[in-house]
Amino acid sequence: MQKILIIQTAFIGDVVLATGILEKMHQQYPAAQIDFLVRKGNESLFANHPFVNEVLVWVKKESKYKHLFSLLKTIRNNQYDVVINLQRYAATGFLTAFSRGKTTIGFDKNPFSFLFTQKITHTFSDGQDKPLHEIERNHLLIQSLTDATAVKPRLYPSKQDFAQVKQYQAQPYLCIAPASVWFTKQFPKDKWISFIDELPSSYTICLIGGPSDEALCKSIKETVKHQSVINLAGKLSFLQSAALQKGAVMNYVNDSAPMHFASSVNAPVTAVYCSTIMGFGYGPLSDKSVIVEVATPLSCRPCGLHGKKACPLGHFDCAYKITNEQLLKEL
Repeated sequence: MQKILIIQTAFIGDVVLATGILEKMHQQYPAAQIDFLVRKGNESLFANHPFVNEVLVWVKKESKYKHLFSLLKTIRNNQYDVVINLQRYAATGFLTAFSRGKTTIGFDKNPFSFLFTQKITHTFSDGQDKPLHEIERNHLLIQSLTDATAVKPRLYPSKQDFAQVKQYQAQPYLCIAPASVWFTKQFPKDKWISFIDELPSSYTICLIGGPSDEALCKSIKETVKHQSVINLAGKLSFLQSAALQKGAVMNYVNDSAPMHFASSVNAPVTAVYCSTIMGFGYGPLSDKSVIVEVATPLSCRPCGLHGKKACPLGHFDCAYKITNEQLLKEL
C-alpha cells in the first residue's frame, strides 16, 4: 500500500477525532504516503504534521460544487490505493465513489456507499448495549486493513507553538474554554463566572476559544472578581491552544472541540455535559478525564444527539443544576 487518502470535512472536533485513523494507518503502513482532506479552516491542524504528506482543502463556502469537481480531479490524478471516508454525506461519498481508488471504504449511511468497495455499518453500539466511542466507530472502517484496536487522536504542536504560549505559563494555570456552537452544550456565562470566582488566586485563568468566542471571554474577564484572568480567545491557533492545554493543571471545557484538543495532547480535562451525554460516544480520552453533569437524572436529558439553540422546556436545568463543588472537586 503506497498512497492513502482520509476524508473528514466535518467540524474541527470531528477532524481531531479522525486523527486516530491517521495514527493507526501510519503504524501499520509506515512507508505509505497519507493525505488528508478537510474543509477550509481546519487545514492548520496538520501544520508540520510528521505523518501527513499533503492536506487537501475543500472550500465549501465559495463555489462549493465547482471546487468539489476540482478536488475530484486532483484525487483521481493522485491514484490512491485506499480512500477512507469518515463522513455519511453525499458530497464526500461522491468523491470517494469516483476517486478511482483501488479500495474505497465508507459507512453504509452514505448515499454513495453502494459504489464503495467496502461498506461498513455505522452504529452507536457494539451490539451488547455498550456505546462505541467515535474513534471506535471510525476504526471499524480500517479494521480489515489493520487490527481490532482503535488508536487515540493526536495533534502535533511544534516547538514554535510551545514557545508561543510559554509566556502564559509562569505560574500554575487553568484553561477554560467557555463557548460552544450550540446553546444547550454551553455551560452558561453566569455559571462560569461564579465558578471562576471560587478558584484559588494562585492560579492564572486562561480563557481560550476562536475569534467568535472573543466577546464572551471578554465579558467573563470583565465581570469576574478573580484578579488573574487572561482572554486568549482568537489569539492562539488550534495547535497553540493544544500546546497551552498540555501544560495546564486542568482544562475546563464543554462537550465541544477544545475537549478533543485536550485529548489529542493527553492533557487533564474536566468536561461539562449539559444537554448531551457521554453515551453518544464523543467523550474525553485523556488519561485524566473528569465528567461533570447534573447529579439528578432529568427526564428531558438528553434532548437530542446534538446541541440545540435553546432549552426546549425553557429551564435549562441540565446546566443550572450543576454546582461549583462538582467542578472544583477534582482540582
